[in-house]
Amino acid sequence: MNTSAAPRVSLVLGSGGARGLAHIGIIQWLEEQGYRIESIAGCSMGALVGGIYAAGELDTYRTWICALRRTDVLRFLDLAWQPNGLIKGDRIMDQLRRMVGEHMIEDLPIAFTAVATDIERQREVWLARGPLFDAIRASIAVPTLFTPHRYRGMTLLDGGLLNPVPIAPTFRDFTDLTIAVNLNGLPADTPPEPAGTEPAEPAPAQASQDADLRGRILEFLDGIGSNFKSDSEEEDELGMLELMTRSFETMQNAIAAVKLAAYAPDVVIDVPRDVCEAHEFHRATELIEIGHRLAALAMSEHQRRARGPSA
Repeated sequence: MNTSAAPRVSLVLGSGGARGLAHIGIIQWLEEQGYRIESIAGCSMGALVGGIYAAGELDTYRTWICALRRTDVLRFLDLAWQPNGLIKGDRIMDQLRRMVGEHMIEDLPIAFTAVATDIERQREVWLARGPLFDAIRASIAVPTLFTPHRYRGMTLLDGGLLNPVPIAPTFRDFTDLTIAVNLNGLPADTPPEPAGTEPAEPAPAQASQDADLRGRILEFLDGIGSNFKSDSEEEDELGMLELMTRSFETMQNAIAAVKLAAYAPDVVIDVPRDVCEAHEFHRATELIEIGHRLAALAMSEHQRRARGPSA
């Protein structure tokens, strides 16, 4: 595609835990097709992936996250021992800084806005200037899981509390197309594998490892709440972590639906919310491929509509 004629894109990357790794595949597909991403607004994992892309280091991050082993996930869970959050997040942020380097947002080659929530003033905050990783750390501060991030006199939490698909920051852009990625799409089967390929079946030993990892993470984070469960509660009732996660996602689903209806972008790429658990970052390769296929499907449908019914 002629770069001078390539559509200029404002990309909106939503929140949704490990599902946010699908953003990488979506960006990859857009680049392969010659689209020019000139602006990014991101929330939570969308802010993390979008910020790293704007800094020019997405390939480095993709290589690292795809090599992350299941047990490596636990290495980044640095307990805070504080009442306002279980995890400090210093380990993962230090790793990202070493990988990407320090950047000021206003110096990035791509316009970037991270969305966070000012919990004291109960308002949405757009971080479009200042240190990149301060903006990312604020935007990923999932309530009760990560400790809040103090920045410029504000106590900031995950932007998904108020705006899980932050389209509004792109209104100022002079681009041809606004593409929003919603990580809270309706549960559905993932797109089929390309013709001639077969999805790999996990080996029994690997399936056992997956189950063991999930159990260890849930036990690690949920153990704090175990003492509050009464003897009369049924065994199949939700634990503290799962209840918190589902509650947060339920809220995000409702808000995302309202935002997408009120500020309709040109294209919405929906990632089903059941493609993975929020903590399954070790499934990066699979999730990136899902994002790549979903981008192809959504953009193909957009191009078909643009050609009109007679095409």
